[in-house]
Amino acid sequence: MNGTLKRVAVACLAMFALLMINVNFLQAVRAEEYRTDARNTRNYYDRYAIERGRITAGGKVLAQSVETKDSDFKFVRKYTDGKLYAHVTGYFSPESESAIERSENALLDGSSADLLLRRSIDLFTGEPTRGASVDLTINPKAQKAAYDALRNSGKRGAVIALDPKTGAILAMVSLPTFDPAELSGTDKGTVFKRYDELDSDKSQPLLNRTISQTYPPGSTFKVVTMAAYLEADSSRGPQTTVEAPQRLPLPQTNISLPNYGGAACGSGQVTLVYALERSCNTPFASMGMELGFDAMKEQTEKFGMGTPVSVPMAAAQSDFGKDYDKAALAMASIGQNSNRMTPLQMAMIAAGIANDGTVMKPYLVNKITDAKNDTIEEAEPDELKTDAVSSETAGKLREMMVSVVSNGTANLAQVPGVQVAGKTGTAETADGAPPHAWFISFAPAEDPKVALAVIVESGAANVGAEATGGHTAAPIAKAVLEAVLNK
Repeated sequence: MNGTLKRVAVACLAMFALLMINVNFLQAVRAEEYRTDARNTRNYYDRYAIERGRITAGGKVLAQSVETKDSDFKFVRKYTDGKLYAHVTGYFSPESESAIERSENALLDGSSADLLLRRSIDLFTGEPTRGASVDLTINPKAQKAAYDALRNSGKRGAVIALDPKTGAILAMVSLPTFDPAELSGTDKGTVFKRYDELDSDKSQPLLNRTISQTYPPGSTFKVVTMAAYLEADSSRGPQTTVEAPQRLPLPQTNISLPNYGGAACGSGQVTLVYALERSCNTPFASMGMELGFDAMKEQTEKFGMGTPVSVPMAAAQSDFGKDYDKAALAMASIGQNSNRMTPLQMAMIAAGIANDGTVMKPYLVNKITDAKNDTIEEAEPDELKTDAVSSETAGKLREMMVSVVSNGTANLAQVPGVQVAGKTGTAETADGAPPHAWFISFAPAEDPKVALAVIVESGAANVGAEATGGHTAAPIAKAVLEAVLNK
């Protein structure tokens, strides 16, 4: 009898030990797996139990949590002018987030280690946990100007504007857009259905074209080629003359490169400023071949290409391309071939020239404050590249870019009473498709407050192949410049 009891006791102890091992395994090893399992409805309800912090810009509330009468969902997210700011704020859905809602999620929902003291005080006082608020650098007036002007073009595209002296992002617009409220409801079925519709839309409304899409930069890239050419010889300047044939034979090919529309470039020998004003292809292709791939690649890197950038959303990498042969290098030097840039990168190039050769790190978050409005974190402008070009070269480029707007292809970007610097671009795409229209700019040229890049995909409505950057993108830039400068 004692032997039987002993065996039963041992068996019970063994089962208890196995049970404890299993419990510890589930709690310690697989806890995260179960916590994040989509079938765990507790997570679903918990997402709406906390009052997330506000997202603001320029004194305007862009996103906030509002209390509901639903017993299961205490708060829901509300967006002001949702479509206007969609690619900035992002959305907060039952299972995911995007843009600022994602990158600053731990602060917005109050779980960040930076809010530990605040949570401890709230626990002691019995107050509910509330998230921190995120104030952005966006200028609402500039944002609306960019949105309205781009929307009026009737095409897809992007506009991004920076403060060249700090890197603060003043406007970030991508079209087509979406309504974040449609992805932030509590009904999973409705939200997921709408997300699938947007995700499968060929126009890609969920894509933030300012930072996540690369394009051939076309003639806007000629400022980079010009920068490298000036840096290679400090004696060169706006009045330096170069050869500018109507067509340029490309080495080891039976192809010759024409100027845009097959036009002549002056008399065939022109000054550098004239070449930039008229955006002649042949002199810039020659410059690129003369400089060589390594020098061109180095110049792109000095403007920040190849350096990871987060704003805090990660930006796609711009790429000048591989080690080209001479003919391919000629095309890359005028912004074609495999040369691909984000609008953000092109805005950074304009900003670097505006800021005497220093490229600042772009950023969107201005300040973080807790639920009691105490500052948790405040932006401190930081340099990304200090030697994009020398101050002397920046001055020469500034002079020539001002002339592009005053006397060249970008006269539609002129702002009364303001000296505007800029460069147009018309980037060829697939055969038969209208080109992309580009414009980069900064103003006032003598004391820049804003630098920007505009791209209109496949030109403007009803313009087609004539959709040059000067015709289509420059007026959009003008609207943004006027908004920032209060003109």
